[in-house]
Amino acid sequence: MAFDLNDLGYDKDSKERMPWEHYMEAYKKADPAEIGRRLNLPYDEEKKSLQVFFLGSTYEVTWPDFQVSHLEDDIGYYPLEEMIYAKILIIRYLLEAVDVIPGGTYKTYREMPWGEVYLRQFDGRCIKRLAFSYGNRLGQFEKIMERMKARKIEFGDCSYEIELVKNYFVQLILWEGDDEFPPSSQILFSDNFAASFAAEDMAVVGDVTIGTMKAVEKLCG
Repeated sequence: MAFDLNDLGYDKDSKERMPWEHYMEAYKKADPAEIGRRLNLPYDEEKKSLQVFFLGSTYEVTWPDFQVSHLEDDIGYYPLEEMIYAKILIIRYLLEAVDVIPGGTYKTYREMPWGEVYLRQFDGRCIKRLAFSYGNRLGQFEKIMERMKARKIEFGDCSYEIELVKNYFVQLILWEGDDEFPPSSQILFSDNFAASFAAEDMAVVGDVTIGTMKAVEKLCG
């Protein structure tokens, strides 16, 4: 399924165009070398480009115009070139995030300091969507996750951990449905997320991740 800008229930003018224009203005005024140092990202002074890892692929992101191109790999779908909400998420990351090493624990959305803010939306757009998309198709879920370079972990009936951006990890956990119970899921975030991502960012993280999975699924056959 193609990513729809209305999927998050946001009005396009107020929630897409205005934030993008705002963050682009801030990005143009930023120091790309400082961004590279703060986030420990490779920065090419000659090309004025930062190397950014996102959902299994590595991208070159130029300054000051935020042109995005992926480095060649075998995933085949590149959300940072396709999804406006992925672009907004990453430009906010470049402007505001810090490079914090995770402490080794994982938290639900509810357990984050601001977890009640978009909990209902996150549950519907991310938790339930993941469960009903792949809870009864674990084999397909595995194919997608392997193609996205995720790491298999041992929770639920099938689960994977994927690196969102450098040092920030998301765990996707599925329990298969049966005749009595529907499929269920959980999404966990490494404990450093609160250092760099706000509540609205986290809702977008889940939605963009699942949207990317849907696009990659078409390539898996």
